[in-house]
Amino acid sequence: MSTEGNRISATKPATARVFFALWPPAGLADSLGRVARDAAARFGGRATRPDSIHLTLAFLGNVPEMRLPALLATAAQVHGAAFALRLDRLDYWQRQQLLWAGCAKPTVSLSTLFSGLRQALDRAGFTAGRAGESYAPHVSLVRRVPAAALPACPLRLDELDWPCSQFVLVRSHPAAAGSDYRIIAEFPLTGDPGSTSDAHG
Repeated sequence: MSTEGNRISATKPATARVFFALWPPAGLADSLGRVARDAAARFGGRATRPDSIHLTLAFLGNVPEMRLPALLATAAQVHGAAFALRLDRLDYWQRQQLLWAGCAKPTVSLSTLFSGLRQALDRAGFTAGRAGESYAPHVSLVRRVPAAALPACPLRLDELDWPCSQFVLVRSHPAAAGSDYRIIAEFPLTGDPGSTSDAHG
C-alpha cells in the first residue's frame, strides 16, 4: 500500500455502531428467550440470546465517536411518557427468515416515542434507517428459520407485558456467535408505565 494510502487509513475517524432501543427487564428477557429457544428447537434457526433481546427504535449504524456526545445530547431532548407494551403476537418475515414477537394492535405511545426520536435525530443531522421507511416494531426471536418448517396456522404467543420506563443507546460489537450489545446511555420516560398497553385499532 502506498504512503498516501497509509496516511488516509491512519486519519480515518474511529466509529461506533449504535442504535436506540427499548430494553426489557431481566424477567421478560428470560421469558422471551424461552420462547425463542422453544421455537428454534421446533422449527430450526438460531435463537436470540436473552441478554441481547430488544426492540429497536432507531438504527444509526457506524457513527464517528467524536459525534457521540452530540448524539447523547440529542436523545436527552426527547421526552415521552412511560408506557406498557403487550406482546401478544408471533409472526414471520420470509425474506429475512426471521421469527419475531410484537403487538397485535398499534401502540400510540410507542409510535409517539419513535416519531419524536426520529425527528430529533433528523434535525441534528443523524441518519436513522432508510428515507420513507415505515416503522415495524418487533422483537427478533429466531433468525434463519426455514419457511418450510413453519405451520400454516398462525403461531401463538402467551401475552407478555413489558413496562417501558426508559429507552437506551446501545453499542454493537461483532462476535462469533452474533453481535454483543452494550448499553452506553439511558434516557428516562416520565410517569408510571402501568400494566397494559395503550393500544387502539
